[in-house]
Amino acid sequence: MGNPSADRQQMTIGTLARRVGVAASTLRYYETVGILSPPARVGGQRRYDDSVIGVLELIGLAQDAGFTIAEIRHLLTGFTHGTPPFKRWHVLARKKRDDVRARIERAKHMLHVLDALLSCECSELAQCAHRCNPQHRQHPGVRAPRPRSEAKGAA
Repeated sequence: MGNPSADRQQMTIGTLARRVGVAASTLRYYETVGILSPPARVGGQRRYDDSVIGVLELIGLAQDAGFTIAEIRHLLTGFTHGTPPFKRWHVLARKKRDDVRARIERAKHMLHVLDALLSCECSELAQCAHRCNPQHRQHPGVRAPRPRSEAKGAA
């Protein structure tokens, strides 16, 4: 019986990049940031075996879920050896889901402000902060924040 990794198909970085649909520079970047193990080299060229395709598919799945490179690195290398995949996903997905929900709320607020600005009929920009600000419409007694130059002087 031979070495299992020696029996696998060896690919150059260009071949792998075409096969998985990413740029070769992306694969080098993944190596640099620690989410893809550096492959063996033959004559100075990177040689990947088929097993790396699964890792790249996993990276793609994590990116589709919105995980950052740091979070993906944590998924791959930040747990004790033997931690089951489902536990890794649960830890990271719970936090990411909370982050996404917060971003959605922020986006809803941004849309509300943009809608207010689209109904702007002010004749001077200085009026917009008060007249077009949805918070001021809901809370007419709320004043706009002071300009930074005034705020520094008050400190």
